[in-house]
Amino acid sequence: MRQYAPALAFLFCALAAQGQEPRLRPPPAGKPGVSTAPVTITADRLEGYANRETSASGNAELRQDNISINADRLLYVYATDEVRASGGVRLSRNGDRLSGEGLRLRVHDNVGQFDRADYEFTRPGRSGYAPTRARGTAEVIKLEGNDKYHLENATLTTCKPGDNDWYIQVGELDLDMTRDLGVARRGKLVFKDTPIVYVPWVDFPLHDQRKTGLLPPTIGNSTRSGVEVSLPFYLNLAPNRDLTIVPRELSKRGLQLGTQLRYIGLGYDGDARYEHLSDRLAGINRFATTLRHSQTFSSKLSGYLNINKVSDDNYFRDLSSRINVTSQTTLPREGMLNYSGGWWTAAARAQRFQTLQDPLSPVVEPYSRTPQFTLNAMHQYLGGADLALASEFVKFYHPTNVTGSRFTVYPSASWPMIAPGAYLTPKLGFHSTGYSLARNPVDTPDSVRRMLPIASVDGGLTFERDTEMMGQRFVQTLEPRLYYLYVPTRDQSKIPLFDTGLADFNQAQIFSENLFNGGDRIADANQLTIAATSRLVSPTSGQEVLKATIGQRYYFQNQRVALDSVTSTRTDKTSDLLAGLSGHLSRDWTLDSALQYNVQRNFFDRLGINARFQPETAKALNLGYRFTRGSLSQADVSAQWPLGGGWYGVGRYNYSTRDNRLVESLGGFEYNAGCWIGRIVLQRFATATGSVSSGMFVQLELNGFSRIGSNPLETLKRSIPGYGRLNQTGPDPRPFDFYE
Repeated sequence: MRQYAPALAFLFCALAAQGQEPRLRPPPAGKPGVSTAPVTITADRLEGYANRETSASGNAELRQDNISINADRLLYVYATDEVRASGGVRLSRNGDRLSGEGLRLRVHDNVGQFDRADYEFTRPGRSGYAPTRARGTAEVIKLEGNDKYHLENATLTTCKPGDNDWYIQVGELDLDMTRDLGVARRGKLVFKDTPIVYVPWVDFPLHDQRKTGLLPPTIGNSTRSGVEVSLPFYLNLAPNRDLTIVPRELSKRGLQLGTQLRYIGLGYDGDARYEHLSDRLAGINRFATTLRHSQTFSSKLSGYLNINKVSDDNYFRDLSSRINVTSQTTLPREGMLNYSGGWWTAAARAQRFQTLQDPLSPVVEPYSRTPQFTLNAMHQYLGGADLALASEFVKFYHPTNVTGSRFTVYPSASWPMIAPGAYLTPKLGFHSTGYSLARNPVDTPDSVRRMLPIASVDGGLTFERDTEMMGQRFVQTLEPRLYYLYVPTRDQSKIPLFDTGLADFNQAQIFSENLFNGGDRIADANQLTIAATSRLVSPTSGQEVLKATIGQRYYFQNQRVALDSVTSTRTDKTSDLLAGLSGHLSRDWTLDSALQYNVQRNFFDRLGINARFQPETAKALNLGYRFTRGSLSQADVSAQWPLGGGWYGVGRYNYSTRDNRLVESLGGFEYNAGCWIGRIVLQRFATATGSVSSGMFVQLELNGFSRIGSNPLETLKRSIPGYGRLNQTGPDPRPFDFYE
């Protein structure tokens, strides 16, 4: 049995089992094996014959390059380059330390034998993690060259001395650091004095290199599929290609077989996945497939493919344990080519969708774009003006609704005027769109044209001052901004809605030319946006610490263009008020908040508040609330918190107060014993209207070795913002840390 492992994961460990994917890359070059540095000997007493042998006793020490040997007695024979040591022998080389009763060693080529030895090997840790130290005992340790060892009747653990909560016991263990390769024979894993895994033979890498072999099994449980057991097999096909085969037994449904092929090359990369299950619970054959490929043909031409398909509407709801996957309703199938000509770009795309329907909450199938061509250009500083062109041809298809093609050309010119602390940019454009329709209603012509000018003026100022907050010095800015937009009214009621809807009203949208997204509606406008932003900026690094914004639109005429005959148009003279505050309130507190307030009716249309308290790694508390009038009201609390004695609690509770139902709940415990971590996590989430799924994760992580059980780390990271791994040596990098 073979296995893939990270640094000093001496037996069957895998980065995949640790929530990471192994990187596709060639192995590192080997190290030279023989040293030519001279040998030096010191001791309380030295005697011998010149150029024949030297005997040392009393605090005897031999040094050669990066090797040092300490013992009560040493004998060095020049002819054979051999040292014989006895009495409290200690050997150090390349960060490895060995001690025992007796040692015989050819010094320059590092070949010899240690009897009844204790050892400690050290290897660098991955980024953000401490170096991995493994220790143990062996009846015999044979040194077989630079960074090569052969151990007999040995034990191995990453626990500190005096702590043997877990260890590996092997008959033979070969470690070749020059090739990052280890081989173990007649091994077993012992946890709390109980053997839990027997391994008759295994070879494995010693660093984060890829190697063919079995990955650790994963065991889990869910209400929809029962007990789940998977045993992945990893194939290292080449330095730039690998294949993972995953048999997954579901006690209620049967055996699912999954595969993943990854590849990377000069100018291309991608992965292909396929899963198949003969579902005895549903009584059907079920599958899912994904292909993602990116290609760079030249410095100007590139492309990609993204193809997804599942066998039935309920595939993700029945077989996935992630809420963000179970909520998928449309799967794209698209391919695109992009060409960059410097100041202009062109693209060609074909796009279709598979729509996954929920009988209790049906969705409208989107239009396919088969094909779509775009040509965009920007030429700056041409006679004092910036010239731009946005153009598109797209053909829309739908199995039941009106179909047709749309051709759009939108040239524009802007004249930016910039001065220190101020700018003013007038812009003028002309938007022209033509439609050719099929299956259109009897009162709609086969061809429709729409032409209209668009004019705008955008201007702003920036003021700065030095200020202090909580004993820290900052630069505070005040940035008022005005944006005027004029678009005349055009009748667009005969134009179908292919890809257009009402755009999200937010801080970016109030400075846009159209309150609709897509190209089928252009709203009439005679309006002024007034906004202001204030920032706290670090005077040393220039990074933004805190940001506050406020903005509102003022309308000089009623809106006449609507999405359809059912949708009402705006008659208010002002828009909702938008405001937001985000950034670090202190060293440990961060805030991200936004609100949309209806000033005419004196109520909130939308509100979002997320606060996080995170004083250190593995200590985070998140409080959140989201509200959208008429559709959403959710309270969200999540945390990872130390409970004492090595115990940590993890949990999340997301509840819809509008629907009086649970969206997602998660709870569990982690225990950090120093050289191992135990986790048990329960999860329950809504997969569709009136439907929920539950699951349980139980995992034992042996630091620097492997993980056994079902892996909850991805779920914990997604559900608890700021979640920290218990065996990290420091916090994740902060975007800034000014409150020191």
